[in-house]
Amino acid sequence: MRRGPGGGLLISEPDAGPATRAVVIYLEYLGVTLAELLNARLVLEPLAASLAAERIDEAGIERLRAVLRAEQQWRPGLPAPRDGFHIALAEQSKNPVLQLFIDVLMRLTTRYALRSRTDSAADAIEALDYMHNDHFDIVAAVTAGDSARAKTLSERHVEAVNAWLQEHHPREGRTAQTGRRREPADGEVPRAKLAEVVAAAIGDEIGSGGWEVGSVFGTETALLERYRVSRAVLREAVRLLEYHSVAQMRRGPGGGLVVTKPHAQASIDTIALYLQFRQPSREDLRCVRDAIEIDNVAKVVRRRAEPEVAAFLRAHRSALDGTPGAADDARHATSEESRFHIGLAQLAGNALLDLFLRIIVELFRRHWSSTGQEPPSRDDVVAVEHAHLRILDAIAAGDDSLARYRIRRHLDAAASWWL
Repeated sequence: MRRGPGGGLLISEPDAGPATRAVVIYLEYLGVTLAELLNARLVLEPLAASLAAERIDEAGIERLRAVLRAEQQWRPGLPAPRDGFHIALAEQSKNPVLQLFIDVLMRLTTRYALRSRTDSAADAIEALDYMHNDHFDIVAAVTAGDSARAKTLSERHVEAVNAWLQEHHPREGRTAQTGRRREPADGEVPRAKLAEVVAAAIGDEIGSGGWEVGSVFGTETALLERYRVSRAVLREAVRLLEYHSVAQMRRGPGGGLVVTKPHAQASIDTIALYLQFRQPSREDLRCVRDAIEIDNVAKVVRRRAEPEVAAFLRAHRSALDGTPGAADDARHATSEESRFHIGLAQLAGNALLDLFLRIIVELFRRHWSSTGQEPPSRDDVVAVEHAHLRILDAIAAGDDSLARYRIRRHLDAAASWWL
């Protein structure tokens, strides 16, 4: 909003920073495990490295090499390098969806790393040098255009990061259950980032302290004293928590920061709006969705004997068996398609990838509603139902490779009437 003559509500390019920070706060409160985080990185980062090798240009090569030079010069006690390697690499994929998702993953990884412990500064330098060597090899493969090698090296690197974090992290568990209060950053930290730190600290304490929905976490005065920040910073932190329904500030007698039940829709809407502005291509969306969904179905195959998975298979089979084309209404058909894939994501059990898939589905939905595209035909609906049944058959049989093949083919076919 611009005040004064010629003022008004101006359209500006959205900033990814506030969106990703807000999503990270929600995910921390939700409780993302280290295993979920590293699994999500294994799904997405090798894809980004492979695409970067195919799409890199001279400017991208120089950018990656500049990041490597900054890493090489860094030592404990110095300010952290401004540009993160994984963010810079994701940029070279030229895929805005991957870039944003990897940004979220790296912010979460950084939070885990900050809670990790090393025995000495020498240990920290040794770990840094080891990671730098990995980064150097990945950049060499990307620069050479060797997408297969770049993908393989990225996978090995993420696994090495996983091993290091597992060794040095205090214990595995939900990020919101560390039971450790974070100190607010010093006064030189930008206000937006300080508000994020305070919001994350409050979310940590709510999550780890067993606070019930409806209970008062603290008054504004008490919170100002506790976190030693300005009123403006605290209120900005509260707005982040309110947006994701982690907590709500109640005014008046008996008021204060009231604990509420968090939900995902705010994160989905925030990221989907930002990505709408970035205008990802059909291929950008397809390749990320394929990677997530194929990983999901592989996990569900491994869990097929568990009661929750067995119940899902029975429910969907009974709804589809012997009733081809039952969902003649196009709106109902698209709803069932979404329900099937979100159901698989929930069974796969990775909160990060579940959220990312919901964001992609929301982008599909917004594109669908804004373009006036022809709804799926009855033949499309029958084909989707048939594909669902065949995927369920492969899962029930424990046939991992066939389940992967069938969901990939199904996604290719369904994309023709989603985009």
